[in-house]
Amino acid sequence: MPRHLDAAFGLDARNRLDEAGKPGREGALAALESFYYAFNQRDLAAFRRVWTSDPLAQLNNPLGGILRGGEAITELYDRVFHGPARVTVTFGDIVEYSGDGHAVFAGRETGEYRVTETVPLNIRTTRFFAYEDGHWVQVHHHGSIDDADALAAYQQAIRG
Repeated sequence: MPRHLDAAFGLDARNRLDEAGKPGREGALAALESFYYAFNQRDLAAFRRVWTSDPLAQLNNPLGGILRGGEAITELYDRVFHGPARVTVTFGDIVEYSGDGHAVFAGRETGEYRVTETVPLNIRTTRFFAYEDGHWVQVHHHGSIDDADALAAYQQAIRG
């Protein structure tokens, strides 16, 4: 049954990867929070552990288009983490859809990026996690920016 979460994950997100080994809902939430820790802290080692290594893992987002495989996804975020823009986001207004071995979290990322000036970000976001080999991992992400001009500016800022 879907549920609206009274939670947000942003700059204060914690690395809870050890708790992501729990098979139930709490483990999935730990993996989700760990993703936002890794993203906002630009921690590539934690980021790599959040994503599955499966070659069919898929990322559909404003920066990478459609990428498949944990390694390709990590390579994109390595460029984001070490690129010209500093990006931070908070995931909120989250609806959770979960069951045995899977969890989907849909909501909105709000935040900002900065190269020379600070620009707001608003991204519709869905993240799919699966319980695999004793821990929760992300297997799919979809993110969209509604405003075409804002999308083009964000892509330019990240790509340099």
